Amino acid sequence: MAYFNIDATNAQTYDAIVVGTGISGGWAAKELTEKGLKTLVLERGRDVKHIVDYPTTNMMPWEFEHRGLPPLAVREANPMVSQHYIFREDAMHFLVKDAEHPYVQDKPFNWMRGYQVGGRSLLWARQTQRWSDYDFEGPARDGFAVDWPIRYKDIAPWYSYVEKFAGISGNKDGLPQLPDGEFLPPHEMSCVEKHFSDQTAKNYKGSRPVIIGRAAHITDPQPIHTQQGRAKCQHRNMCQRGCPFGGYFSTNASTLPWAEKTGNLTLRPNSVVHSVIYDEKKKKATGVRVVDALTKEMTEFYAKVIFINASAINSNLILLNSKSSRFPNGLGNDSGMLGKFIGFHNYRGRVTAEFDGYHDRTVDGRRPNGAYIPRFRNVFKQETDFLRGYATSFTASKMGNANTGLGESLKESLFAPDESGWSLGAQMMGEVLTKESNFVQLDPNLKDPWGIPQLRMNVAFDDNDMKMVQDFYTELSEMLQKAGFINIKTSDTKRNPGSENHEMGGIRMGNDPKNSLLNKWNQMHHVPNVFVTDGGCMTSTSTQNPSLTYMALTARATDYAVRAMRKNEF
Repeated sequence: MAYFNIDATNAQTYDAIVVGTGISGGWAAKELTEKGLKTLVLERGRDVKHIVDYPTTNMMPWEFEHRGLPPLAVREANPMVSQHYIFREDAMHFLVKDAEHPYVQDKPFNWMRGYQVGGRSLLWARQTQRWSDYDFEGPARDGFAVDWPIRYKDIAPWYSYVEKFAGISGNKDGLPQLPDGEFLPPHEMSCVEKHFSDQTAKNYKGSRPVIIGRAAHITDPQPIHTQQGRAKCQHRNMCQRGCPFGGYFSTNASTLPWAEKTGNLTLRPNSVVHSVIYDEKKKKATGVRVVDALTKEMTEFYAKVIFINASAINSNLILLNSKSSRFPNGLGNDSGMLGKFIGFHNYRGRVTAEFDGYHDRTVDGRRPNGAYIPRFRNVFKQETDFLRGYATSFTASKMGNANTGLGESLKESLFAPDESGWSLGAQMMGEVLTKESNFVQLDPNLKDPWGIPQLRMNVAFDDNDMKMVQDFYTELSEMLQKAGFINIKTSDTKRNPGSENHEMGGIRMGNDPKNSLLNKWNQMHHVPNVFVTDGGCMTSTSTQNPSLTYMALTARATDYAVRAMRKNEF
């Protein structure tokens, strides 16, 4: 006779399960708990509580043993993760070590991961731009990849919804390719950035706008932010350490504490999700298998609806590993598209320049933001020999150093006029096409320390990416030269894919189940109670930073999922 421990099963059953606590997972937790669902949130890494677990947040430079730079032995032991700009003494504890989380690089891929409650929401660059219809219509217009199942009008109200809660600073610029949002007061451009903006507007008749960046920083706290316990951004520029003021948006400072207040949240760190459980009789998912990160014991948890938000590559891994008789190639993978069409952003291009002017001006304080040039190539029509385009972020600052010396010489330098010029540094953010040759797959033999198959990475740049880099060099150099800049130089970081984050795709949205995994609600075509709203769902990558779109898609999908549950649709 079969024996079932009913009490144990009930104790491990929830209304909803959310896998991952990064930006999208935090939003899923907030929305589901607010709507009354008892929600289990699973995080594979350790717990990190807001303020309490930011060990370096108030340390001074001289308090770091190696003045911020990790020792050579540590860098050599972590050849991939040490390529990331966050990998310094003040924040490297928020990134995983290479040897502890192995994967296979069939092509070079520097996978940057933050395994802790909050994930990479503690580490992101906080740039937040909306997509426009020019982005959602891109694949349909140029015939590359598949059409998005949504347009800007579908997501616009959800952009507004998440912007008000998160706190986004920016200026209403009135640009069709970069829709305005619900903005807090913007940061200011430096005088040289403003000069570049004015000159570019004149030289290109407004076709290449140069604006202040839009960033998830509270510049004027509203009641919704004080209710979260968050305060105005202090412009410390130490965001990667964790902000004790909650001045920038993170899961830890915002969405998870909000979810916790509902009384409907159960947070379980150190929980490595092995796979999703599929019931072939019920024709839906019933829960997830979890390996305890510390004891390696496996447990099963059950729920009516499951949100996969483990970050794009890990979400692909979980679904590929979720095999059953019905889905032998991974959950919902009738199309064979799971793990394919991976995309990311290309940051390889850099341009530097100098400006010999404004000698009587300087900058005041710090600014956790920069200036931004939205994509201007192939927006309204195809005009180059490469598809899609790139955006540019840059800052201009004084070249001189007014705080040199010691004692009396330091005092003199502080009061002496700084007659140096200005330097400008710019980087591109190019759209990498999501293509079938960029994919991830499970290794048939190698396992990670938790008994889960390792991923094999087959992701690379192509000719389209390199043409885009060259165009960035040419066009930005011309723009700077026309604006009066000198000593203009270009460089290629030659960094591998993955080095700059923003992994996307593999579980893409689409109208047709034959060539996509998710429908317009981020719902799996063939497993209707499973949703994916992190970067894995993206059909294309555009040139905007993607996190704001993840937030909006998550809020929209949770709203739909709860309504569908209440109608007993799954």
